[in-house]
Amino acid sequence: MKKLKLKNREIASLLGAESPDFPKYVAQLLNLANQNAQGTRPSVVGQMSELTQAFEGKTLAEWEQWYVARHPRAIAEASAKVFQMVERFKSALSQVDETMVEKWVRDLVIVKTFIGLKFQGAILRKLAEIKGATYRFATPEEEAKGIDGFIGETPVSIKPDTYRAMRRLPEELAAKMIFYEKSKSGLTIYFEDF
Repeated sequence: MKKLKLKNREIASLLGAESPDFPKYVAQLLNLANQNAQGTRPSVVGQMSELTQAFEGKTLAEWEQWYVARHPRAIAEASAKVFQMVERFKSALSQVDETMVEKWVRDLVIVKTFIGLKFQGAILRKLAEIKGATYRFATPEEEAKGIDGFIGETPVSIKPDTYRAMRRLPEELAAKMIFYEKSKSGLTIYFEDF
């Protein structure tokens, strides 16, 4: 059995749909600007999956004519949104110096990594605050029993939300369960009342 791979550029060439060449890094920056500006969202340019299914033509020129007839302002509106973001990027970039880059790298490597490693302490502290209680981390002996810490006198086990689905925890665990889900914006915590 033979195998054939076609690269995107070759597919475009075979379809007579050549994309323009952009200077190095420009396409990446424009993609990032578009993500931030949301310039090509369906509300701006239409729902592409539906549009491509409805299109019955064969050529790039036919597609363009068909699309523009249905969304005459979409390209201009999307371009304006992306360009506004590019202007914001330019302003932001003019403020970046070597010191700022070093602060950013330190924040990523030191601070955010530390937070990622130690967020159990934040969970314990927040739930203790809600309960009006003290908290502490488990000793090594307590950890061996599946206990991660205590809120007041109550032992708790802190696990990722995926543990609930996998049922990895022993049935006889004598601790209250706290589950968490990590996202870009922080943590969602699920816990039994205690």
